[in-house]
Amino acid sequence: MRCWRTFKRLCVFLEYTRAMDTNEDWAEKKEQEKNDRYSSHLGFINHLSNREKSGRKASPTNFTTGVRGSLHTNQFLTRLESLGVKNKNTREAIRNRTVQKTLYMSDMILKFFFIALNSKTEWTLQTLPTELTNKNMERFNLHLQPSRMCPDHII
Repeated sequence: MRCWRTFKRLCVFLEYTRAMDTNEDWAEKKEQEKNDRYSSHLGFINHLSNREKSGRKASPTNFTTGVRGSLHTNQFLTRLESLGVKNKNTREAIRNRTVQKTLYMSDMILKFFFIALNSKTEWTLQTLPTELTNKNMERFNLHLQPSRMCPDHII
């Protein structure tokens, strides 16, 4: 996502990523990958800005959360502040909510994976919130199929 702050003449490329956080350097690797991905865009905008003497500046602001809910707290809070979130309690609330939603989403993915592989689909569907299950099953045109592990199982 690109965001222009006209009064500051600043273009910020925002990206939020959920990365696999299995290694110690997972965040640094993902940060480098994102910086590499946008470097030509940022370079182009900054080059034109310098040439036109417009005073505009482009920069990346990346937010990376591990799929297991981990994140680099100081980095996350500093980046929120750089976007104008000055209140410390608000930054903390955003950080906490981000971790909660990341874990919630990972849990949903695992539950849907379990549905796809497990022969007890009725039981699994009952453990998911009904509005989420119905909405996503229709939206993504998902149809439960009988399990291959239990051929006598009828849905």
